[in-house]
Amino acid sequence: MALFKKKNQTEEKKTNTNAETKVDNSAYQELVLAALDKKLEKGNVYDGCIIMPRGYTVDVRIGNVQDKEETKLLQVMFVVNHDDFDEPLMDPVDAQGKTFEEAAKMAVDIFYGATWHPLDQSMQKKNPMKVPAGYLGNRYTFDMYAQSIVRIGAAEKGDPVMIINFILNEMPKYLGSKKYYWLRIYLAKHKDRQIIEVRINGSVCTELSKYFEEYVGSWDAENTFRCEKQCAIFINQADDNCPFKKETVVDGAAFVLGKLAQIKSQDEYTAMVKELEEKTGNADLASEIRIFVPEIMAKLTLGYQEGDSLFFIDGENNIEFKKTQLRSYFYIQQTVIEYLSTQPPQEHVQNIVRGSVAYRELRNLVLSAKEKAEQEGKTSELSPKDMYVPGTAYRVASEKYRAW
Repeated sequence: MALFKKKNQTEEKKTNTNAETKVDNSAYQELVLAALDKKLEKGNVYDGCIIMPRGYTVDVRIGNVQDKEETKLLQVMFVVNHDDFDEPLMDPVDAQGKTFEEAAKMAVDIFYGATWHPLDQSMQKKNPMKVPAGYLGNRYTFDMYAQSIVRIGAAEKGDPVMIINFILNEMPKYLGSKKYYWLRIYLAKHKDRQIIEVRINGSVCTELSKYFEEYVGSWDAENTFRCEKQCAIFINQADDNCPFKKETVVDGAAFVLGKLAQIKSQDEYTAMVKELEEKTGNADLASEIRIFVPEIMAKLTLGYQEGDSLFFIDGENNIEFKKTQLRSYFYIQQTVIEYLSTQPPQEHVQNIVRGSVAYRELRNLVLSAKEKAEQEGKTSELSPKDMYVPGTAYRVASEKYRAW
């Protein structure tokens, strides 16, 4: 039974065209780099980025550019890299001005206020807030830096609201063993349309959005566009003692994707498991990789909504924690996304997804709904995109299993 969400052919062609067509945005990049260099003061411009002290680099990438009569629109992606970051800190900014110079300056001001300011405070260790966190017996303490709020279209009266306070009590549930976590909150409204996006290390956390619904709903944005943005940096006080590297997880996930795409028997699967354990040198990590690859593939291809949670099955107990806390999860997810970007054969994708528990459960629900509807002389329109899965449950056989 076909449950897979097919790509829109127009969008797919557009993506391919964009990939093949090189747009020269170097002039706009130079404008942004010049404004950013002036703002940061201590950096050196080199090859499309600014090299900052203490090992930080800020890359500038230009997205959509619109040259209207009275308004120039500029989309800029700021990418901050550091050796201690597992993922680059990415901050997309939409800016405008009467000239592209004004738009570039506005983009830099937004990036500086929302993102660079708390990062700069973390470098200087200025007024951190202590945030304890823990899961599955692990305990950590983080220094949080979050003092800046960027507002566009908001009323000038009154002090800005520290929007991070809406989820401050929830944040410990999303922090794991990594050295750095960065939080990005973006709220926007125009008339009845509103956007609430919360990301941790670049990944969308759907369950955190609900804490902002009442606040954004109260905005008067009938005649204007209004948005608020705040970023926070969390730095783990403990040294990183994780026994494996990101590259080990990525290589292991790529290996599993290649194998699952063509495995035809249980013996082949057993052989894959053994080889994966040898490649990773860590049986627990190998278990996480082979379990999450098909589950993540199912989530990305079937189109159902999924919550932020993982459920670790320990005997008869299901222990809930968040995906952002398990280090391997988003390494695996990124590998799956990159695999899908190569447009693999549909048959290979289906082979991988068939190993997913979520796929089997959703398939049973769709089939049951179809059979019930047929008995009543109706047609069932139930599909995975109409369903919600709170998270992924998994089990690791080792009694000494430790989640990183």
